[in-house]
Amino acid sequence: MKEPNVHVGILSGTQLEFVLLTPYHADGKEYQGLQTVSYQAGKILWNGSLYNELLWEPADPVAGAFELKDVIIGINFHWERKEDQRFQGALKLIVEREQLTAVNVVGIEDYLTSVISSEMSATASLELLQAHAVISRSWLLAQIQKNKKVAEQTYTTCTQTEDELTRWYDREDHTHFDVCADDHCQRYQGITRASTAIVRQAIEATRGQVLMSNGQICDARFSKCCGGAFEEFQYCWEEEAHPYLCKQRDSKTETTLPDLRIETEAERWIRTSPEAFCNTTDKKILGQVLNNYDQETTHFYRWKVEYTQEELSQLILQRSGIDYGQIIDLIPVARGTSGRLTKLKIVGTLRTMTIGKELEIRRTLSTSHLYSSGFVVDKADVVNGIPGKFILTGAGWGHGVGLCQIGAAVMGEQGYLYNDILLHYYIGATIDKLY
Repeated sequence: MKEPNVHVGILSGTQLEFVLLTPYHADGKEYQGLQTVSYQAGKILWNGSLYNELLWEPADPVAGAFELKDVIIGINFHWERKEDQRFQGALKLIVEREQLTAVNVVGIEDYLTSVISSEMSATASLELLQAHAVISRSWLLAQIQKNKKVAEQTYTTCTQTEDELTRWYDREDHTHFDVCADDHCQRYQGITRASTAIVRQAIEATRGQVLMSNGQICDARFSKCCGGAFEEFQYCWEEEAHPYLCKQRDSKTETTLPDLRIETEAERWIRTSPEAFCNTTDKKILGQVLNNYDQETTHFYRWKVEYTQEELSQLILQRSGIDYGQIIDLIPVARGTSGRLTKLKIVGTLRTMTIGKELEIRRTLSTSHLYSSGFVVDKADVVNGIPGKFILTGAGWGHGVGLCQIGAAVMGEQGYLYNDILLHYYIGATIDKLY
């Protein structure tokens, strides 16, 4: 198998600006410098002509680079912002949903160099970086394979009745490219943030290596902090259990894990601070995983959020589009193996509905994304049955499936090798070399 290319969706809009920093070929000619394209009547308007699709390929595949203006990073997160970003490889412009999308076509290993540089700090240990290189490569190749299957079948990510809404979000949202460049897939920022020698060493040392299970490339999910226990795939996405993504405690010394699907066990777990790899406040270790904008968040293993009645009722209306009236209660209905809620009943004076899965819950209860759906609820200042305040006490950051980045950083500092880290988080998997 040769190293494949990956198509990465970077930015969408009705008008896009980019700079060809080196000579590029398009439409049979050579171009360089500032370019502007705009959407017009279902086509791409560029240099006075209309196109269905445009591809700019670098004259020098090694040195070729371009810059996209006003790329949005951290979409729907608390640190969302725009920045100009630089990329290697080719630039492809396509039309979708009455706007234009800029797609970077680049080799997988160059893509991974950027992903690891974007996901991890330059201070990360070699073992952590090597582990992340393998899971990022595995996840990407698994998504490319999955995309081919999805194109051949109907794929449902939402079920809804009058009283219940279940929705999950996965990369199948993308139909014209393999992955996007934001946290929805893997954070990819091209060559905007220079890679370090240790990142390049980690990519080269693991070149072509992937996680395998039962002859298939593992769908190697990861999140910032599992909160002490691993979540299982089917509680976050489609009803498909993966043997390598199963429940386990994030520890080698404490291996017993209560059944956190039981409400009393989940509440005890979330309200305490059990021993786990990811239960750390060591700034040196956290700095390996958290870039500057991530460090705007300081609490994640256990956290607390408070809402007044007015704040919560307005927030849920704004985020869901459903008017529940005043919120009377938030009732846990079902949890996964990490204690994360997979179904939550929202009881209001005008409407009651059960929502899920975990990301739908997180999106509904926050202006961006709640750190996780692993939380318990306390009510205060109750007057005539209407709480004046809701306090959410929670565990973890992200969905909790697969590798826990903070836990893996701690393991690397404690001397675990990258293969030991991988096989701790992906139970029963093997590490194979594809190319």
